[in-house]
Amino acid sequence: MSLVRAPAALSVPGDILAGATAAGRPLGPRTAGAMASSVCLYWAGMALNDYADAAVDSVERPGRPVPSGRVPRRTALAVATGLTGAGLGLAAVSGGRRGLAVALPLTALIWAYDLKLKSTSAGPAAMAGARALDVLAGAVAGGGSPPPSNSRGGALARGAVPALLTGVHTYTITALSRHEISGAPARLPATTLAVSTATALSTVLPSVLPALLPPRRALPRETAVRTAVASAGVLAYLGTYGRAQAQAVRDPRASSVRRAVGAGILAMVPLQAALTARAGAPVAAALLGAVHPVAQRLARRVSPT
Repeated sequence: MSLVRAPAALSVPGDILAGATAAGRPLGPRTAGAMASSVCLYWAGMALNDYADAAVDSVERPGRPVPSGRVPRRTALAVATGLTGAGLGLAAVSGGRRGLAVALPLTALIWAYDLKLKSTSAGPAAMAGARALDVLAGAVAGGGSPPPSNSRGGALARGAVPALLTGVHTYTITALSRHEISGAPARLPATTLAVSTATALSTVLPSVLPALLPPRRALPRETAVRTAVASAGVLAYLGTYGRAQAQAVRDPRASSVRRAVGAGILAMVPLQAALTARAGAPVAAALLGAVHPVAQRLARRVSPT
């Protein structure tokens, strides 16, 4: 559980759901297969992270499974390798060449980040790219036969906006995570808070603007439901991640930054729910949003970071 940060994996299936819904692809067994693949690759990245950071963690995070001796370093690598194979296998079974076309570069980014890029200036961009690719994996997978006009290129184009917003959110988390041990200058959480606010507004404004701008008109019932669920997701997103970042602005010590990072990982869920609702699946979005408090409770037992 602690090696792969099991509760944090609850933030992963929503990537696939948001991408599939935005691309207009039906949900079904292939979407579920893509979700399982994504979770395996996420867990692989967590195990590989502990393998690669064993020396650093022995000083900075001695309680983690590898430096504490609970999990041998070679076991962490074996778990990462096995989960990577499982993730790619599931991508191939559920999505065929289409699924592998996204899963392979996603895997490459995960391994490159953990083994090389994490401590470089390219680290946040690499992690953001990985989460964006995860959303695109949902866009190209789908659960059944897509509309005739929805080719892979069309699916990628339609999934581009949720992928971009998810990637931007991930960038802010990764930028903050580099200061979990030493603390951050106050301008960093202030900047990430501004970016997160812009991300939230970009998610929900396309749904609410028609009702706010003249000539004002009542929204159709279906649109009103989508807007309500999307707005609830954005409020949950800002109410957790936004509030944690605001606290880090006031007190940018390491403990506050760590709380903001943990909140940001879990706040992926309400952001995904808002994106899913905006794309036209409010029921699925509401069900996804219900995962957020569950993930928060589990995170009190096993840290998501």
